[in-house]
Amino acid sequence: MAFRLSNNLVGILNFITFLLSIPILGAGIWLSREGVTECERFLDKPVIVIGVFLMLVSLAGLIGACCRVTWLLWLYLVVMFLLIVLGIVFTIFAFAVTNKGAGETLSGKGYKEYRLGDYSNWLQKRVTDGKNWNKIKSCLADSKVCTDFHDKYLNVSVTEFYQEHLSSVQSGCCKPSNDCQFNYVGPTNWTRGSADSVNPDCNLWDNNLDTLCFDCESCKAGFIDNLRSSWKKVAVVNIVFLVFLIVVYSVGCCAFRNNRRDNYYQQPWKP
Repeated sequence: MAFRLSNNLVGILNFITFLLSIPILGAGIWLSREGVTECERFLDKPVIVIGVFLMLVSLAGLIGACCRVTWLLWLYLVVMFLLIVLGIVFTIFAFAVTNKGAGETLSGKGYKEYRLGDYSNWLQKRVTDGKNWNKIKSCLADSKVCTDFHDKYLNVSVTEFYQEHLSSVQSGCCKPSNDCQFNYVGPTNWTRGSADSVNPDCNLWDNNLDTLCFDCESCKAGFIDNLRSSWKKVAVVNIVFLVFLIVVYSVGCCAFRNNRRDNYYQQPWKP
């Protein structure tokens, strides 16, 4: 019987996926051996798991479709169905937890400030957990976000600085809150004024580049705002990915039906 178009499509798509899984797996192994920072070590295991998962699933789809191994193709379809369900759940969840929260616009300032209480409770709990926040702080230090911030605005006057459009992490972690009413000396160098503030972040600020406001609530809020923006982008990309998965799943169902039909016709006829 002529080889079916749907089997060919499933085979080609899974062969491409198999090829893509190789560099992903290789990157995970490289991170586990060569990673020196907390951020890199944090990523190695998830990347390895994703690489192995993609490799196994693509092999199941490839062999099942091209070699007409019906049980492998059935297993492949079950995994694909679960991925589609998980993808839909994740997309709904991502939009739900990122729907709340935004930066506060300040009069006469080009940047915004961020309040921890403005964001979803779920994100707050995950980010403010001591163990999680220590890892996040390590990643922020590794990325040199405040070091670059310091170098970029080092020779900027106070008037010019207040008009800059800072990122949420720069605003929350690399400078003191506007509530503190500190006096500007440099982007990461501020002197305390005479005004008292009820904002607890004011007592946590330190001009040391290794400290700054990394333990402040504003820093955690700025990180959540950045995370919120990233999750929204991921959720949009995930919708496109879900459409692709549904198409592949539909083609896979046709290939599975073809396999069963071919197996039926190839059975010896008994009078």
